[in-house]
Amino acid sequence: MAGTRDIRLEERPDPVILAPRDVIVRVVAACVCGSDLWGYRDFGNGRERLMGHEMIGTIEQVGDDVAALKVGDFVISPFSLSDGSCQSCLAGSTSVCDHVTFFGSRDEDHHPVDGAQGELIRMPLGESSLVVVPGPVDDALIPHLLALSDVASTGHHAAVSAHVGPGDVVVVVGDGAVGLSAVLAASRLGASRVIAMSRHADRQAVAREFGATDIIEERGEDAIVALRALLDGDLADAALECVGTKESMEQALGSVRGGGRVGFVGVPAGGPELHIRELFDRNITVGGGMAPARAYIPELLAEVLSGAIKPGKVFDLELPLAEVAEAYAAMDERRAIKVLLRP
Repeated sequence: MAGTRDIRLEERPDPVILAPRDVIVRVVAACVCGSDLWGYRDFGNGRERLMGHEMIGTIEQVGDDVAALKVGDFVISPFSLSDGSCQSCLAGSTSVCDHVTFFGSRDEDHHPVDGAQGELIRMPLGESSLVVVPGPVDDALIPHLLALSDVASTGHHAAVSAHVGPGDVVVVVGDGAVGLSAVLAASRLGASRVIAMSRHADRQAVAREFGATDIIEERGEDAIVALRALLDGDLADAALECVGTKESMEQALGSVRGGGRVGFVGVPAGGPELHIRELFDRNITVGGGMAPARAYIPELLAEVLSGAIKPGKVFDLELPLAEVAEAYAAMDERRAIKVLLRP
C-alpha cells in the first residue's frame, strides 16, 4: 500500500532462512481484510506497507532447529505470530504475546515478516504460530481453512468474550466478514436467537445461512426501537460489536438488557468510547479485543474438517494476486464481502 487507494503489486526478493527456527511458507491462498481498508481509505502520512495478514500455505523450508513442522505440511497461519511460551501465550492470549509480531513488520527487533498477500513468506515464529492441517487438503476446503486465520476466529472471540451460551438472545452489530462470522459463532455456541443488523441482501443471506434468526435493517436509535419491537419490549442478553466505530459501540451497548454483555472485536476507528457511568448504572460487562486466533484455530479446524461449520462462505469473490488492486476496490465499494486471493 503506497497511499490512499493505491495498492501495488511488486517483485520482492525470495525469503531465505536467517535463523535456525525460521520457516518459509509458500502461500496457497490469502485475502483482503476489512481492517486493511482503514488505511486504504485514508493512508495519512504513513510509509509504504507490506499488506496482508491472513494466509494458508505449504511449508517449503525449515530451519535446523524446527522440530514440529516439516517440508510439505499444509498450514494455517493466525493473523499474529506468537512464541507460545510467554505468560500471555500460556494463558491462551496469543495475540498479545510478549514477543508478538505481525505480517508486514519492518522492525528488526520484532522479527520482520513480509505481507501475507504474496507468494513466499519467512516466518521466524512459525513453529509456535502455524497450525498443521492433516492432509490431503481438498481444494473445496481452501476458503474455510483461510477463514480460520482471522475472521472466523475473531467472530468466535466476540461470542466468547460476551459469554454467549445456550438460550441467549444475541445481537450482532456489523455485517462484514467478522460480523457474519460472529453470527456463526453465536449460533454454534447455542444462542436461541441471533439477530443480525444488516442493510444488504447478500450479507443478510449469508447471515441466515450462518444461523441468524432475524434481521434488523435500521441503525442507531431506530435499531433499538426495532429490536424492542422484535423482542416484545425486551433487549438482548448479549451484543457482538464487529465494526469499531463510535456508532457501532453505542448501538451494541444500547442493544443489551441491564446486566447484559458486549463482546467487541471491531478494530477501533472513528472514536469508539466506553462511558463507565453507563456501564456501572446498567451493570454491563464489556470484553473483547484482538482475538487469540492461534488458541482458537485447533478447535474450529476440527469442526471445519468434520463439515460442521463452513466459515469460508464469507468469501464471495476470488481473484488472482495480480488483480489485488481490484480486490481492495471491490471490498471498499461493497461489491464483495471478502475477497480470496490466489498467488
